[in-house]
Amino acid sequence: MKLSIPPGDFAGYIFDLDGTLVDTMPLHYRAWNRAMHLAGLREELSEDLFYSLGGVPTKSVAKRFADHYGLTIDVEKVFHQKEALFLELRSEMKLIESVVAFARQAVAARIPVSVASGGPRDIVRHTLELMHLHDLFPVVVTPEDVVHGKPAPDLFLLAAKKMGVAPAKCLVFEDAEPGFRAAEAAGMPWVRVESRAARR
Repeated sequence: MKLSIPPGDFAGYIFDLDGTLVDTMPLHYRAWNRAMHLAGLREELSEDLFYSLGGVPTKSVAKRFADHYGLTIDVEKVFHQKEALFLELRSEMKLIESVVAFARQAVAARIPVSVASGGPRDIVRHTLELMHLHDLFPVVVTPEDVVHGKPAPDLFLLAAKKMGVAPAKCLVFEDAEPGFRAAEAAGMPWVRVESRAARR
């Protein structure tokens, strides 16, 4: 995959995790599809709806799915079921090599990097460790660290603060609309990672 890096003198790079550094979105879809069926869904979960919510905090996604399909669910129960189902698929995870290579080059050039993910902290850290990326990213922020998740700018602004880089000097790598909107709200340019297209 060729990345289209905008011109600019960037002093820090912020990476989404799922669908950006690691090709996990198809696995998350399968876990969500199963979890929502366990919660009463009688049809296949819409892939378009799923991908439109990339980066949104997991519990908010559960609520959005329930509202969309007119279901009454226990959000906490569905949240935990979905994450357990996702972990069962962890052996199928693969790196998105071009993005990881860019991050490694930045670290080699002593440019700060961070992860800003909409996933739960434990799952994000587990994924980073499983894919041998945890040493690469000293700064990791998740919805537990902020008041508002994506598409609000909070995650990216906190990541910039923790890196010690002005928001305008950060470049964000993202694969989904909520992340693009969050980057724009934070005053940060962004790079689109075509995670959905890459798997087809």
